[in-house]
Amino acid sequence: MSKQPAHPFDSLESSESSGRSLSEAREPRAMPEPLERTHVSNGPLTRVGTGLSDIGRKRQTNEDAFFFDDRLGLYIVGDGMGGHAAGEVASQEAVETVYGMVKRGIGDLHELAEPLVEEDVRAASRLMESAIQAATYMVFSMAEMDRGKTGMGTTLSALLVLGEFAVTAQVGDSRIYRVNFDAVEQLTEDHTLIAWQLKQGLITPQEARKSPHRNVITRAVGNRDYVQVDTGVVKLRRADKFLLCSDGLHGYLRESDIAPIANLGGQAAVSKFVTLANDRGGKDNITAILVEID
Repeated sequence: MSKQPAHPFDSLESSESSGRSLSEAREPRAMPEPLERTHVSNGPLTRVGTGLSDIGRKRQTNEDAFFFDDRLGLYIVGDGMGGHAAGEVASQEAVETVYGMVKRGIGDLHELAEPLVEEDVRAASRLMESAIQAATYMVFSMAEMDRGKTGMGTTLSALLVLGEFAVTAQVGDSRIYRVNFDAVEQLTEDHTLIAWQLKQGLITPQEARKSPHRNVITRAVGNRDYVQVDTGVVKLRRADKFLLCSDGLHGYLRESDIAPIANLGGQAAVSKFVTLANDRGGKDNITAILVEID
């Protein structure tokens, strides 16, 4: 579904083995091959990423973008918005900018382990936030130079694995879930008008499902020159799986779907997620990254 930034609500709200879909993901193919998975050791834990993006059944172009680098421990999903290919440009530029900023800055970070050092946590969170701020300024500046792209923007959901912990960064309504066996936890908060109304108790979940404002987002990367970024830190556990996805996937997911599919692992899991979204309508572009910790 196309998104509409809701500027008035911004003040109410106080992502060498890599995978890319920066250009490949926009090819209109029914079921592209997932990117190759590579096992990379990080001390006692390993992390393995698999990503897949699909145009869906209704769209003419794919405005999603994703990137992952297992050696770096970085995983990003972006869902662009804006007409005349602007959404495609926004998501691609934002994802590339975040990757570049993290790659340059990660050497200054310490791996996170228990007992946590608060200064190390703040430094890791600042790097993720500053990377998304850089992406915001980049996309906004491009729109300023090309009036045909005015208002373009993108969501960003990013995960950085650092030792025994991972740092999340969030803008918009893409999501990050953690799965551990049968347990499913949504780690990110949707920056949408509907989510804000639900949080404030202004509408019921039943009203939310029928609301005409379901596509209105309250934060986006690039439609202004600054955005508030949510960051978080989560302790990693063996058998953890993290699902990063655009709303073209999670909009069709029931919570009971997530763990059984994620537990298929790797290529089987991301392919099944894409198939499920297409079988249930495929109205939007569909993107999923599965990160497996062991």
